[in-house]
Amino acid sequence: MKGIDFDMNKTPKSELDSRMKRFIKVMDDAYCDWQLCAITGGMNMFYLTGTVCDGLVLIERGKDATLWVRRSYERALLDSEISDIRPMKSFRDIAGTLASLPETLYLDTANATLEWLGLFQKYIPIMNIKSLDGILLGIRAIKSEYELNIMRRAGAESDRLYREVLPSLLYDGISEADLGAELFAEYLKSGFHGVSRFSMRNVDSILGHLAFGDSTLYPSAFNGAAGVNGLCPAVPVLGSHNRHLKSGDLIFIDFGVGIDGYHIDKTLVVSYKQAQPDYVITAHNHCLELEKLAASMLKPGEKPNDIYEAVTATVKNEYRDCFMGIKGRTVPFIGHGVGLYVDEMPVIAKNFTTPLEENMTIALEPKIGIDGIGMVGSENTYLVTNNGGMSITGKPRELDVV
Repeated sequence: MKGIDFDMNKTPKSELDSRMKRFIKVMDDAYCDWQLCAITGGMNMFYLTGTVCDGLVLIERGKDATLWVRRSYERALLDSEISDIRPMKSFRDIAGTLASLPETLYLDTANATLEWLGLFQKYIPIMNIKSLDGILLGIRAIKSEYELNIMRRAGAESDRLYREVLPSLLYDGISEADLGAELFAEYLKSGFHGVSRFSMRNVDSILGHLAFGDSTLYPSAFNGAAGVNGLCPAVPVLGSHNRHLKSGDLIFIDFGVGIDGYHIDKTLVVSYKQAQPDYVITAHNHCLELEKLAASMLKPGEKPNDIYEAVTATVKNEYRDCFMGIKGRTVPFIGHGVGLYVDEMPVIAKNFTTPLEENMTIALEPKIGIDGIGMVGSENTYLVTNNGGMSITGKPRELDVV
């Protein structure tokens, strides 16, 4: 069976040490008087320790980081290569190890609930809280060669599944949900981790969105250009059991998938059994032109705001009302960072002015909604290089018939 050469390798200690060193340097530069950091979010924890657990990473200035684990301590020892892993029953266990309490706790506030913070402060009464979120997002945005190799493998295998496997799964009458189930199985067999993680609140995902025809124009619970009916109102993801494939339908697949925790994001739009009208093909090809333009600007020093302005200024007049959605329901971005979450920094949108850096990974996704037809367009994940964006998920694809 073809697929990823998949192995449950730990994140190497050298990689974890490099990440922690970068984190400490950025903290020293940003907050010269910092003394204590606590990190509780799963993917931030994974990034710094190589494991996800019920617990937290505690970093005291001048000391090695400690991973405190409520459950499962044994699992953390198996997963993680960091040197200091300790079991705890409650935050009281941590309090007893602290010689003194600093005035300020630096915390990944996007992941810490008020309930969590209340329990923490019961035993470690530091009332002044400052956010680590921006620092962690900035560090994670620039990928190491270790991370890039994982993402390249994911991108190449996802592209192969779209090209070689998808056509064999299609038949008249298959539902969106059934095709999604078939593709899910193929992704798992190929070594993908089967979970698509998003940082946005109240967003669930299996693989992503899969829809036929104008199902992609259904109002979405997700902050994206395309919609989807979903499995039911409580689970508005993947695709519908009631929407069945017929000749002439667009097939829209937008999956954020990955291996070893790292995602890529790719959208494929093809036509089932017969070609689309010329005006649909023209709109799709315009999206490919816009993707090519945006990719050419993915260079260190370029500002996301400037890329967004350049691309949107190039959108043809007839598509302006339906670019990145449909009239009255569009989204104000054309791309976003990808990594441990499908949606990361930076965002290619207005007012994002921090310059790009080499080895950032960014998904570009120009799309156009066409009434009565559906969503056309493309999405690929690119690596920021001195020569512009380098796709790690294959080439933008014309509106092929399958």
